[in-house]
Amino acid sequence: MCSELIPLVGSDNPHTTEQIVRRSRFLAQSCHVANLDLGRAFVEKIRAQSPEATHHCWACVGGAANDAGHAQSSDDGEPHGTAGRPMLQILLHSGISHVCVVVSRWFGGVKLGTGGLVRAYQDAVRLNLQDLPVGELHEMTPLTLRLGYSHLEMVQRALKALGGRHLTSAYAKDITLAVEIPKDQENVFVSTVNNLTGGTCRLERAAQKES
Repeated sequence: MCSELIPLVGSDNPHTTEQIVRRSRFLAQSCHVANLDLGRAFVEKIRAQSPEATHHCWACVGGAANDAGHAQSSDDGEPHGTAGRPMLQILLHSGISHVCVVVSRWFGGVKLGTGGLVRAYQDAVRLNLQDLPVGELHEMTPLTLRLGYSHLEMVQRALKALGGRHLTSAYAKDITLAVEIPKDQENVFVSTVNNLTGGTCRLERAAQKES
């Protein structure tokens, strides 16, 4: 059994925590990312969702835990070395792989100083990681599901029960879900989904992405 840990939440449903430090609001959001490119895409998604925030500082480990060679960070306009790098230090020592954390700050009018900023950004990451849902790293199979709205909740429960991850979703006449399921649970998941949806769910393997 592999002991490496990864987040069990995707970019569509990031794990979110918040704290106020001397009137500044720090909103931390984290999720699983397969690689650094997807980490940067997550950052841009957060940036687009909250363009009014003063800063969107981030840190990402796009490979194995403690692997600084597959890690990046950004201060996003904060004084150099006060946000991204301190956040990344927490991530690299967390034991969690394939994780990206974005801390959005809304300036509250009180300057924190360089030491205060470092503490605030590191504390935001620590708070977020405290109850971040994580699981052991398994070989995963990517799947795409197209199903009706009435079946969504049941399928999501089945996915969670079998150790799968919900990555992204698109909503139209039907719902299209991109998920990953442990390889050894794929057949069970497919059978369960077919039973839950009466065979109406269209399910296919997605193309593997380079990590």
